[in-house]
Amino acid sequence: MERLRISEIPYAIFFYNPNIHPRREYELRKNENIEFANKHGIKFFDGDYDYKRWFEAAKGMENEPERGRRCTMCFDMRLEKTAEFAAKNNFPIFATSLGISRWKNMEQVNNAGIKAGEKYGVKFWDFNWRKGGGSQRMIEISKKEQFYMQEYCGCSYSLRDANEWRIKQGREKIVLGSKYYGKE
Repeated sequence: MERLRISEIPYAIFFYNPNIHPRREYELRKNENIEFANKHGIKFFDGDYDYKRWFEAAKGMENEPERGRRCTMCFDMRLEKTAEFAAKNNFPIFATSLGISRWKNMEQVNNAGIKAGEKYGVKFWDFNWRKGGGSQRMIEISKKEQFYMQEYCGCSYSLRDANEWRIKQGREKIVLGSKYYGKE
């Protein structure tokens, strides 16, 4: 968003994340976006929390690994809804912050965005947000803003897998809503 603001490209935030579970985690993440949007005068649009649709689509993929078929389905669902929103609201281009995370397969994210854009006649901006220190800048901004620290992708299966890994490493399970960047 910082780069978009600097480039003077008009933009808005469309929050559509039916994958985030449990509801408390969803609300934490959504509210962070709302606060940031309000602070910086950015229009915010709230997509439905259609978690039942997401779980239905994920059936049979509960044990897929991170970056597997379940993630592809998730990116497809979310970016298709975003492209549809962009088309209906006269945004000629759309992007996602998903690609900045080193935990995400950028090709997987970009393929979902390109496919969704083609379906709705809008362009997906497949900019590599990681280049030029983008991931590091994200952490700097997160500390400055004292954003909530997301310790797993968002879906219940990611939370399950992250906690299983933590236990094997002798670490404590994730405590939702407990960690924030810049706060000790």
